[in-house]
Amino acid sequence: MRTASLSRSTRETEISVRLDLDGRGGADVSTGVGFFDHMLTQIARHGLIDLEIKARGDLHIDDHHTVEDVGIALGQCFRKALGDKAGITRYADVTLPLDEALSRVVIDISGRPYLVFRTAFHAPKIGSFDTQLVEEWFRAFAMQAGLTLHVETFYGANDHHIAESCFKALARALRLAVTVDPAQGGRVPSTKGVLEA
Repeated sequence: MRTASLSRSTRETEISVRLDLDGRGGADVSTGVGFFDHMLTQIARHGLIDLEIKARGDLHIDDHHTVEDVGIALGQCFRKALGDKAGITRYADVTLPLDEALSRVVIDISGRPYLVFRTAFHAPKIGSFDTQLVEEWFRAFAMQAGLTLHVETFYGANDHHIAESCFKALARALRLAVTVDPAQGGRVPSTKGVLEA
């Protein structure tokens, strides 16, 4: 079973995460940041990942620590659930529309974390959510999950749609990349025999 759970506690946040990579898209998410909860629920639903996230953070300061630390914890949990990555497809490329917005996520579960983020927002906030935190979350998640991750939005007018298209594209890319490929015969999909840095 490709499941994992962990807890992370700092002076700024307390976070618990549990996930099942072979789930049905169930989500039980509560971070205290409404728009962020909505985005994390998209990852569960469209990635078919059962996901439980509970977070308490210093929201009286702002949302930054909570959003970034959830990215760290979820990335670590994702990496743990994948184990040695034997048999996975490894790569995925998803282009996804949301109304007028179109975004693309390309992923390599390489063990070599890297983020290219080419998405721009028109305003500093989506409701009360700081749009700068979208990139911060993707970076934290990619670094801890060990992903080479490229995120690009080709166009879009509505910032909610732009952000959501990125999260949904990530969800679909994760689903494809973690799928077990029978042709691999249980091998790690690398000539090195391992997928680590």
